[in-house]
Amino acid sequence: MPASLPNQSANFPIMLLSTLMLVLVSSSSMATSEGSFDREFEITWGQDGRARILNKGNLLNLSLDQASGSSIQSKNEYLFGRFDMQLKLVPENSAGTVTSFYLSSQGSAHDEIDFEFLGNLSGDPYVVHTNVFTRGGGGREQQFYLWFDPTADFHTYSIIWTPNRIILSVDGTTIREFKNLESIGVPYASKKPMRVYASIWNAEYWATRGGLVRTDWAQAPFTASYRKFNARACIWASGKSSCSPTSTSTSSLSRIDVRDYIVEESIKWVQKHYMIYNYCTDAKKYPRGIPAECFVSGSTKHNLGSI
Repeated sequence: MPASLPNQSANFPIMLLSTLMLVLVSSSSMATSEGSFDREFEITWGQDGRARILNKGNLLNLSLDQASGSSIQSKNEYLFGRFDMQLKLVPENSAGTVTSFYLSSQGSAHDEIDFEFLGNLSGDPYVVHTNVFTRGGGGREQQFYLWFDPTADFHTYSIIWTPNRIILSVDGTTIREFKNLESIGVPYASKKPMRVYASIWNAEYWATRGGLVRTDWAQAPFTASYRKFNARACIWASGKSSCSPTSTSTSSLSRIDVRDYIVEESIKWVQKHYMIYNYCTDAKKYPRGIPAECFVSGSTKHNLGSI
């Protein structure tokens, strides 16, 4: 990592946050999916070998070359839950590549919650690009560097999606939160079931330094690895949720075991040291005014983005 990025040991206590990881309260009617990619997913792109499920279903390799990338999607649709995935990103020169882990519904007015990892030249840090789409509209990008080398080992990236809020975390450290503010007219992903997706694809025209650095195809194939997928979530099937409106699992989704103070302090620490873009401070993008959610909970005062 470049010397300009601060050492985690001198900053916010990451290990303390890991002991306060965001978990859903136990419930017998909430489905748990764990581990097996061949059982939980189907290959949607790269069936020719670019997408490979290995180690008895416990490891997924997604590869990109100049001809094509690869992707998978979950067999189940979900309406709320916690989704964890461990990733090890493309090493060395990964410029122009995007590796992703995200949730998305279908249709033009879709909802989506994104982790996208923008590759870079060897020795430069990855950019973690996050976004929240509602009713087909995005524009809520926040970008960060990481406090570790994401190509050296696997790390856990989590999407927690409840009726009240969306939380994105890395190894148990919250990096952003998007609250349900439908009461003040802010659209929220609350009604459309989503599938889990993972992919690697060519985005050389924008991914690395706005497209200034193109992909070196001599380095291909570019391969990212995934393991230990875990979903503790409400499965949506035949127009119904496995968590009924009156079930304990639905209420537990609204009662994530999370300490708001720790979450806010984590977000402030990450954004102070590692944030490189926040839509809430982009007046050029929003000349008619910053989105309403940016003014909630002191987000503009503390540069906290969409909380």
